[in-house]
Amino acid sequence: MLEDTKRSLVFTNGVFDLVHPGHVDVLLEARKQGDALLVAVNSDASVRRLKGPTRPVRTESERAYVLAALAMVDAVVLFEQDTPLELIRALQPDVLVKGGDYSEGSVVGAPEVRSRGGRVVIVPLTPGHSTTALVEKLRGAP
Repeated sequence: MLEDTKRSLVFTNGVFDLVHPGHVDVLLEARKQGDALLVAVNSDASVRRLKGPTRPVRTESERAYVLAALAMVDAVVLFEQDTPLELIRALQPDVLVKGGDYSEGSVVGAPEVRSRGGRVVIVPLTPGHSTTALVEKLRGAP
């Protein structure tokens, strides 16, 4: 009998501007959900549209480089749109993972993944870690 060779693809996305322990916790949990973890990263232009003219702090290539160097990440891809919906439709991941600042109903691509029998996993936030708070602290905000 031939062994089933289907492998499961796990997808997560974000800005990952200043990678912190909360990001690492989400990525570690995401990796446990399947055979390969693909991380989609917002392009610089997308981040500016979403977070304003002072972001990102790190360029898209720097952010992708750091993520690609992490052992739990199998592949990194940049996307120009404000959401990764086109990418999710094209890649058809088996599992979609987001951090606890999202609810399953607010995760872009969740209906598409579930409609193919996939899963959506929400990873609880790691308390005390936020890129926005870190940026404010670095800028000297109280």
